[in-house]
Amino acid sequence: MSPSGKAAVFGIAMRRFESFHPNFSSMAERNSSWVFFSGSSHPSLAGGVARFLGVKPGEMTIENFPDGEIGVQILENVRGKDVFLLQSIARRPNHYLMELLIIVDALKRSSARSISVLLPYYGYARQDRKDKGRTPITAKLVANLLEKAGVTRVVTMDLHTDQIQGFFDIPVDNLYARPLFVRTIREMGLNELVIVSPDVGSNKMARKYAEELKADLAIVDKRRIDANRVEISPLIGAVKGKNAIIVDDICSTGGTLAAAAQVCKNEGAKSVHAFISHGFSAGKALEGGALDGVYFTDTIPPEEVAARSQVKTVSVADLFGQVVQRLLAAESISSLFKS
Repeated sequence: MSPSGKAAVFGIAMRRFESFHPNFSSMAERNSSWVFFSGSSHPSLAGGVARFLGVKPGEMTIENFPDGEIGVQILENVRGKDVFLLQSIARRPNHYLMELLIIVDALKRSSARSISVLLPYYGYARQDRKDKGRTPITAKLVANLLEKAGVTRVVTMDLHTDQIQGFFDIPVDNLYARPLFVRTIREMGLNELVIVSPDVGSNKMARKYAEELKADLAIVDKRRIDANRVEISPLIGAVKGKNAIIVDDICSTGGTLAAAAQVCKNEGAKSVHAFISHGFSAGKALEGGALDGVYFTDTIPPEEVAARSQVKTVSVADLFGQVVQRLLAAESISSLFKS
């Protein structure tokens, strides 16, 4: 039989099949080549990503047994599909990391074709080197665990250090909150801006903000004494009569923010606003009143306390949704951050 004849016979067979199965088209739509899942760490962000993508998150059960163990069951077919799984390793990092590994193992054993993990916040990122004797490199350990579990790609945001990407032997896409924050700063309509780095380590990030906003740059010379204490030295640069914008990747307790903001006010800054990629807390930073406003992304679930009017959230849900779309279409992700 000729190729055209075979095509005609196939077309007739399909029409007969559809006549007996009127829901065939909707069945085909449900049997998509990819699916989006979410762990239990950040349901609101996962919901935002799902809404942007126009999909319903995949169904699974996550149980916490009385002895503290975690049980997972995937409730839909993922065989041969590309899976995207969102989980933020924050607030309860040990619990949510273990939950993530178990979900990935369940997906791998369910024959998923690929497993791309969306990690808005990469837990243990600050333990990225041996700065003292007999200490671990936990950020590398987390990378090893993710790869061993079966993750085929990691999408994260504002890694504490770029070197963490080198801990993986799989693709890692490090997104940036900067475009979202720059747009917000421009919408605020402030003039005479100065970008302030709260320590020398954040200088590279601050310089990129200054270049995009065509603003001056200043640095607070912070030295960390231990995990809970920092020492602040005089400001490098001029902030007098200017609107200071402090930028950083992580705010754990707000102590560094409070100190940097107070230094700026003491040096004559008209206003001080902070823009932080990953915000755990701003309580201490707001107590003294030196900060006029704090902006966090929602990579980390907000504190379970009464909302403070000075703390505002810039959502990254649409950005992660765009990345998923580009991965599915095999399009460039870096072009999202070109000015």
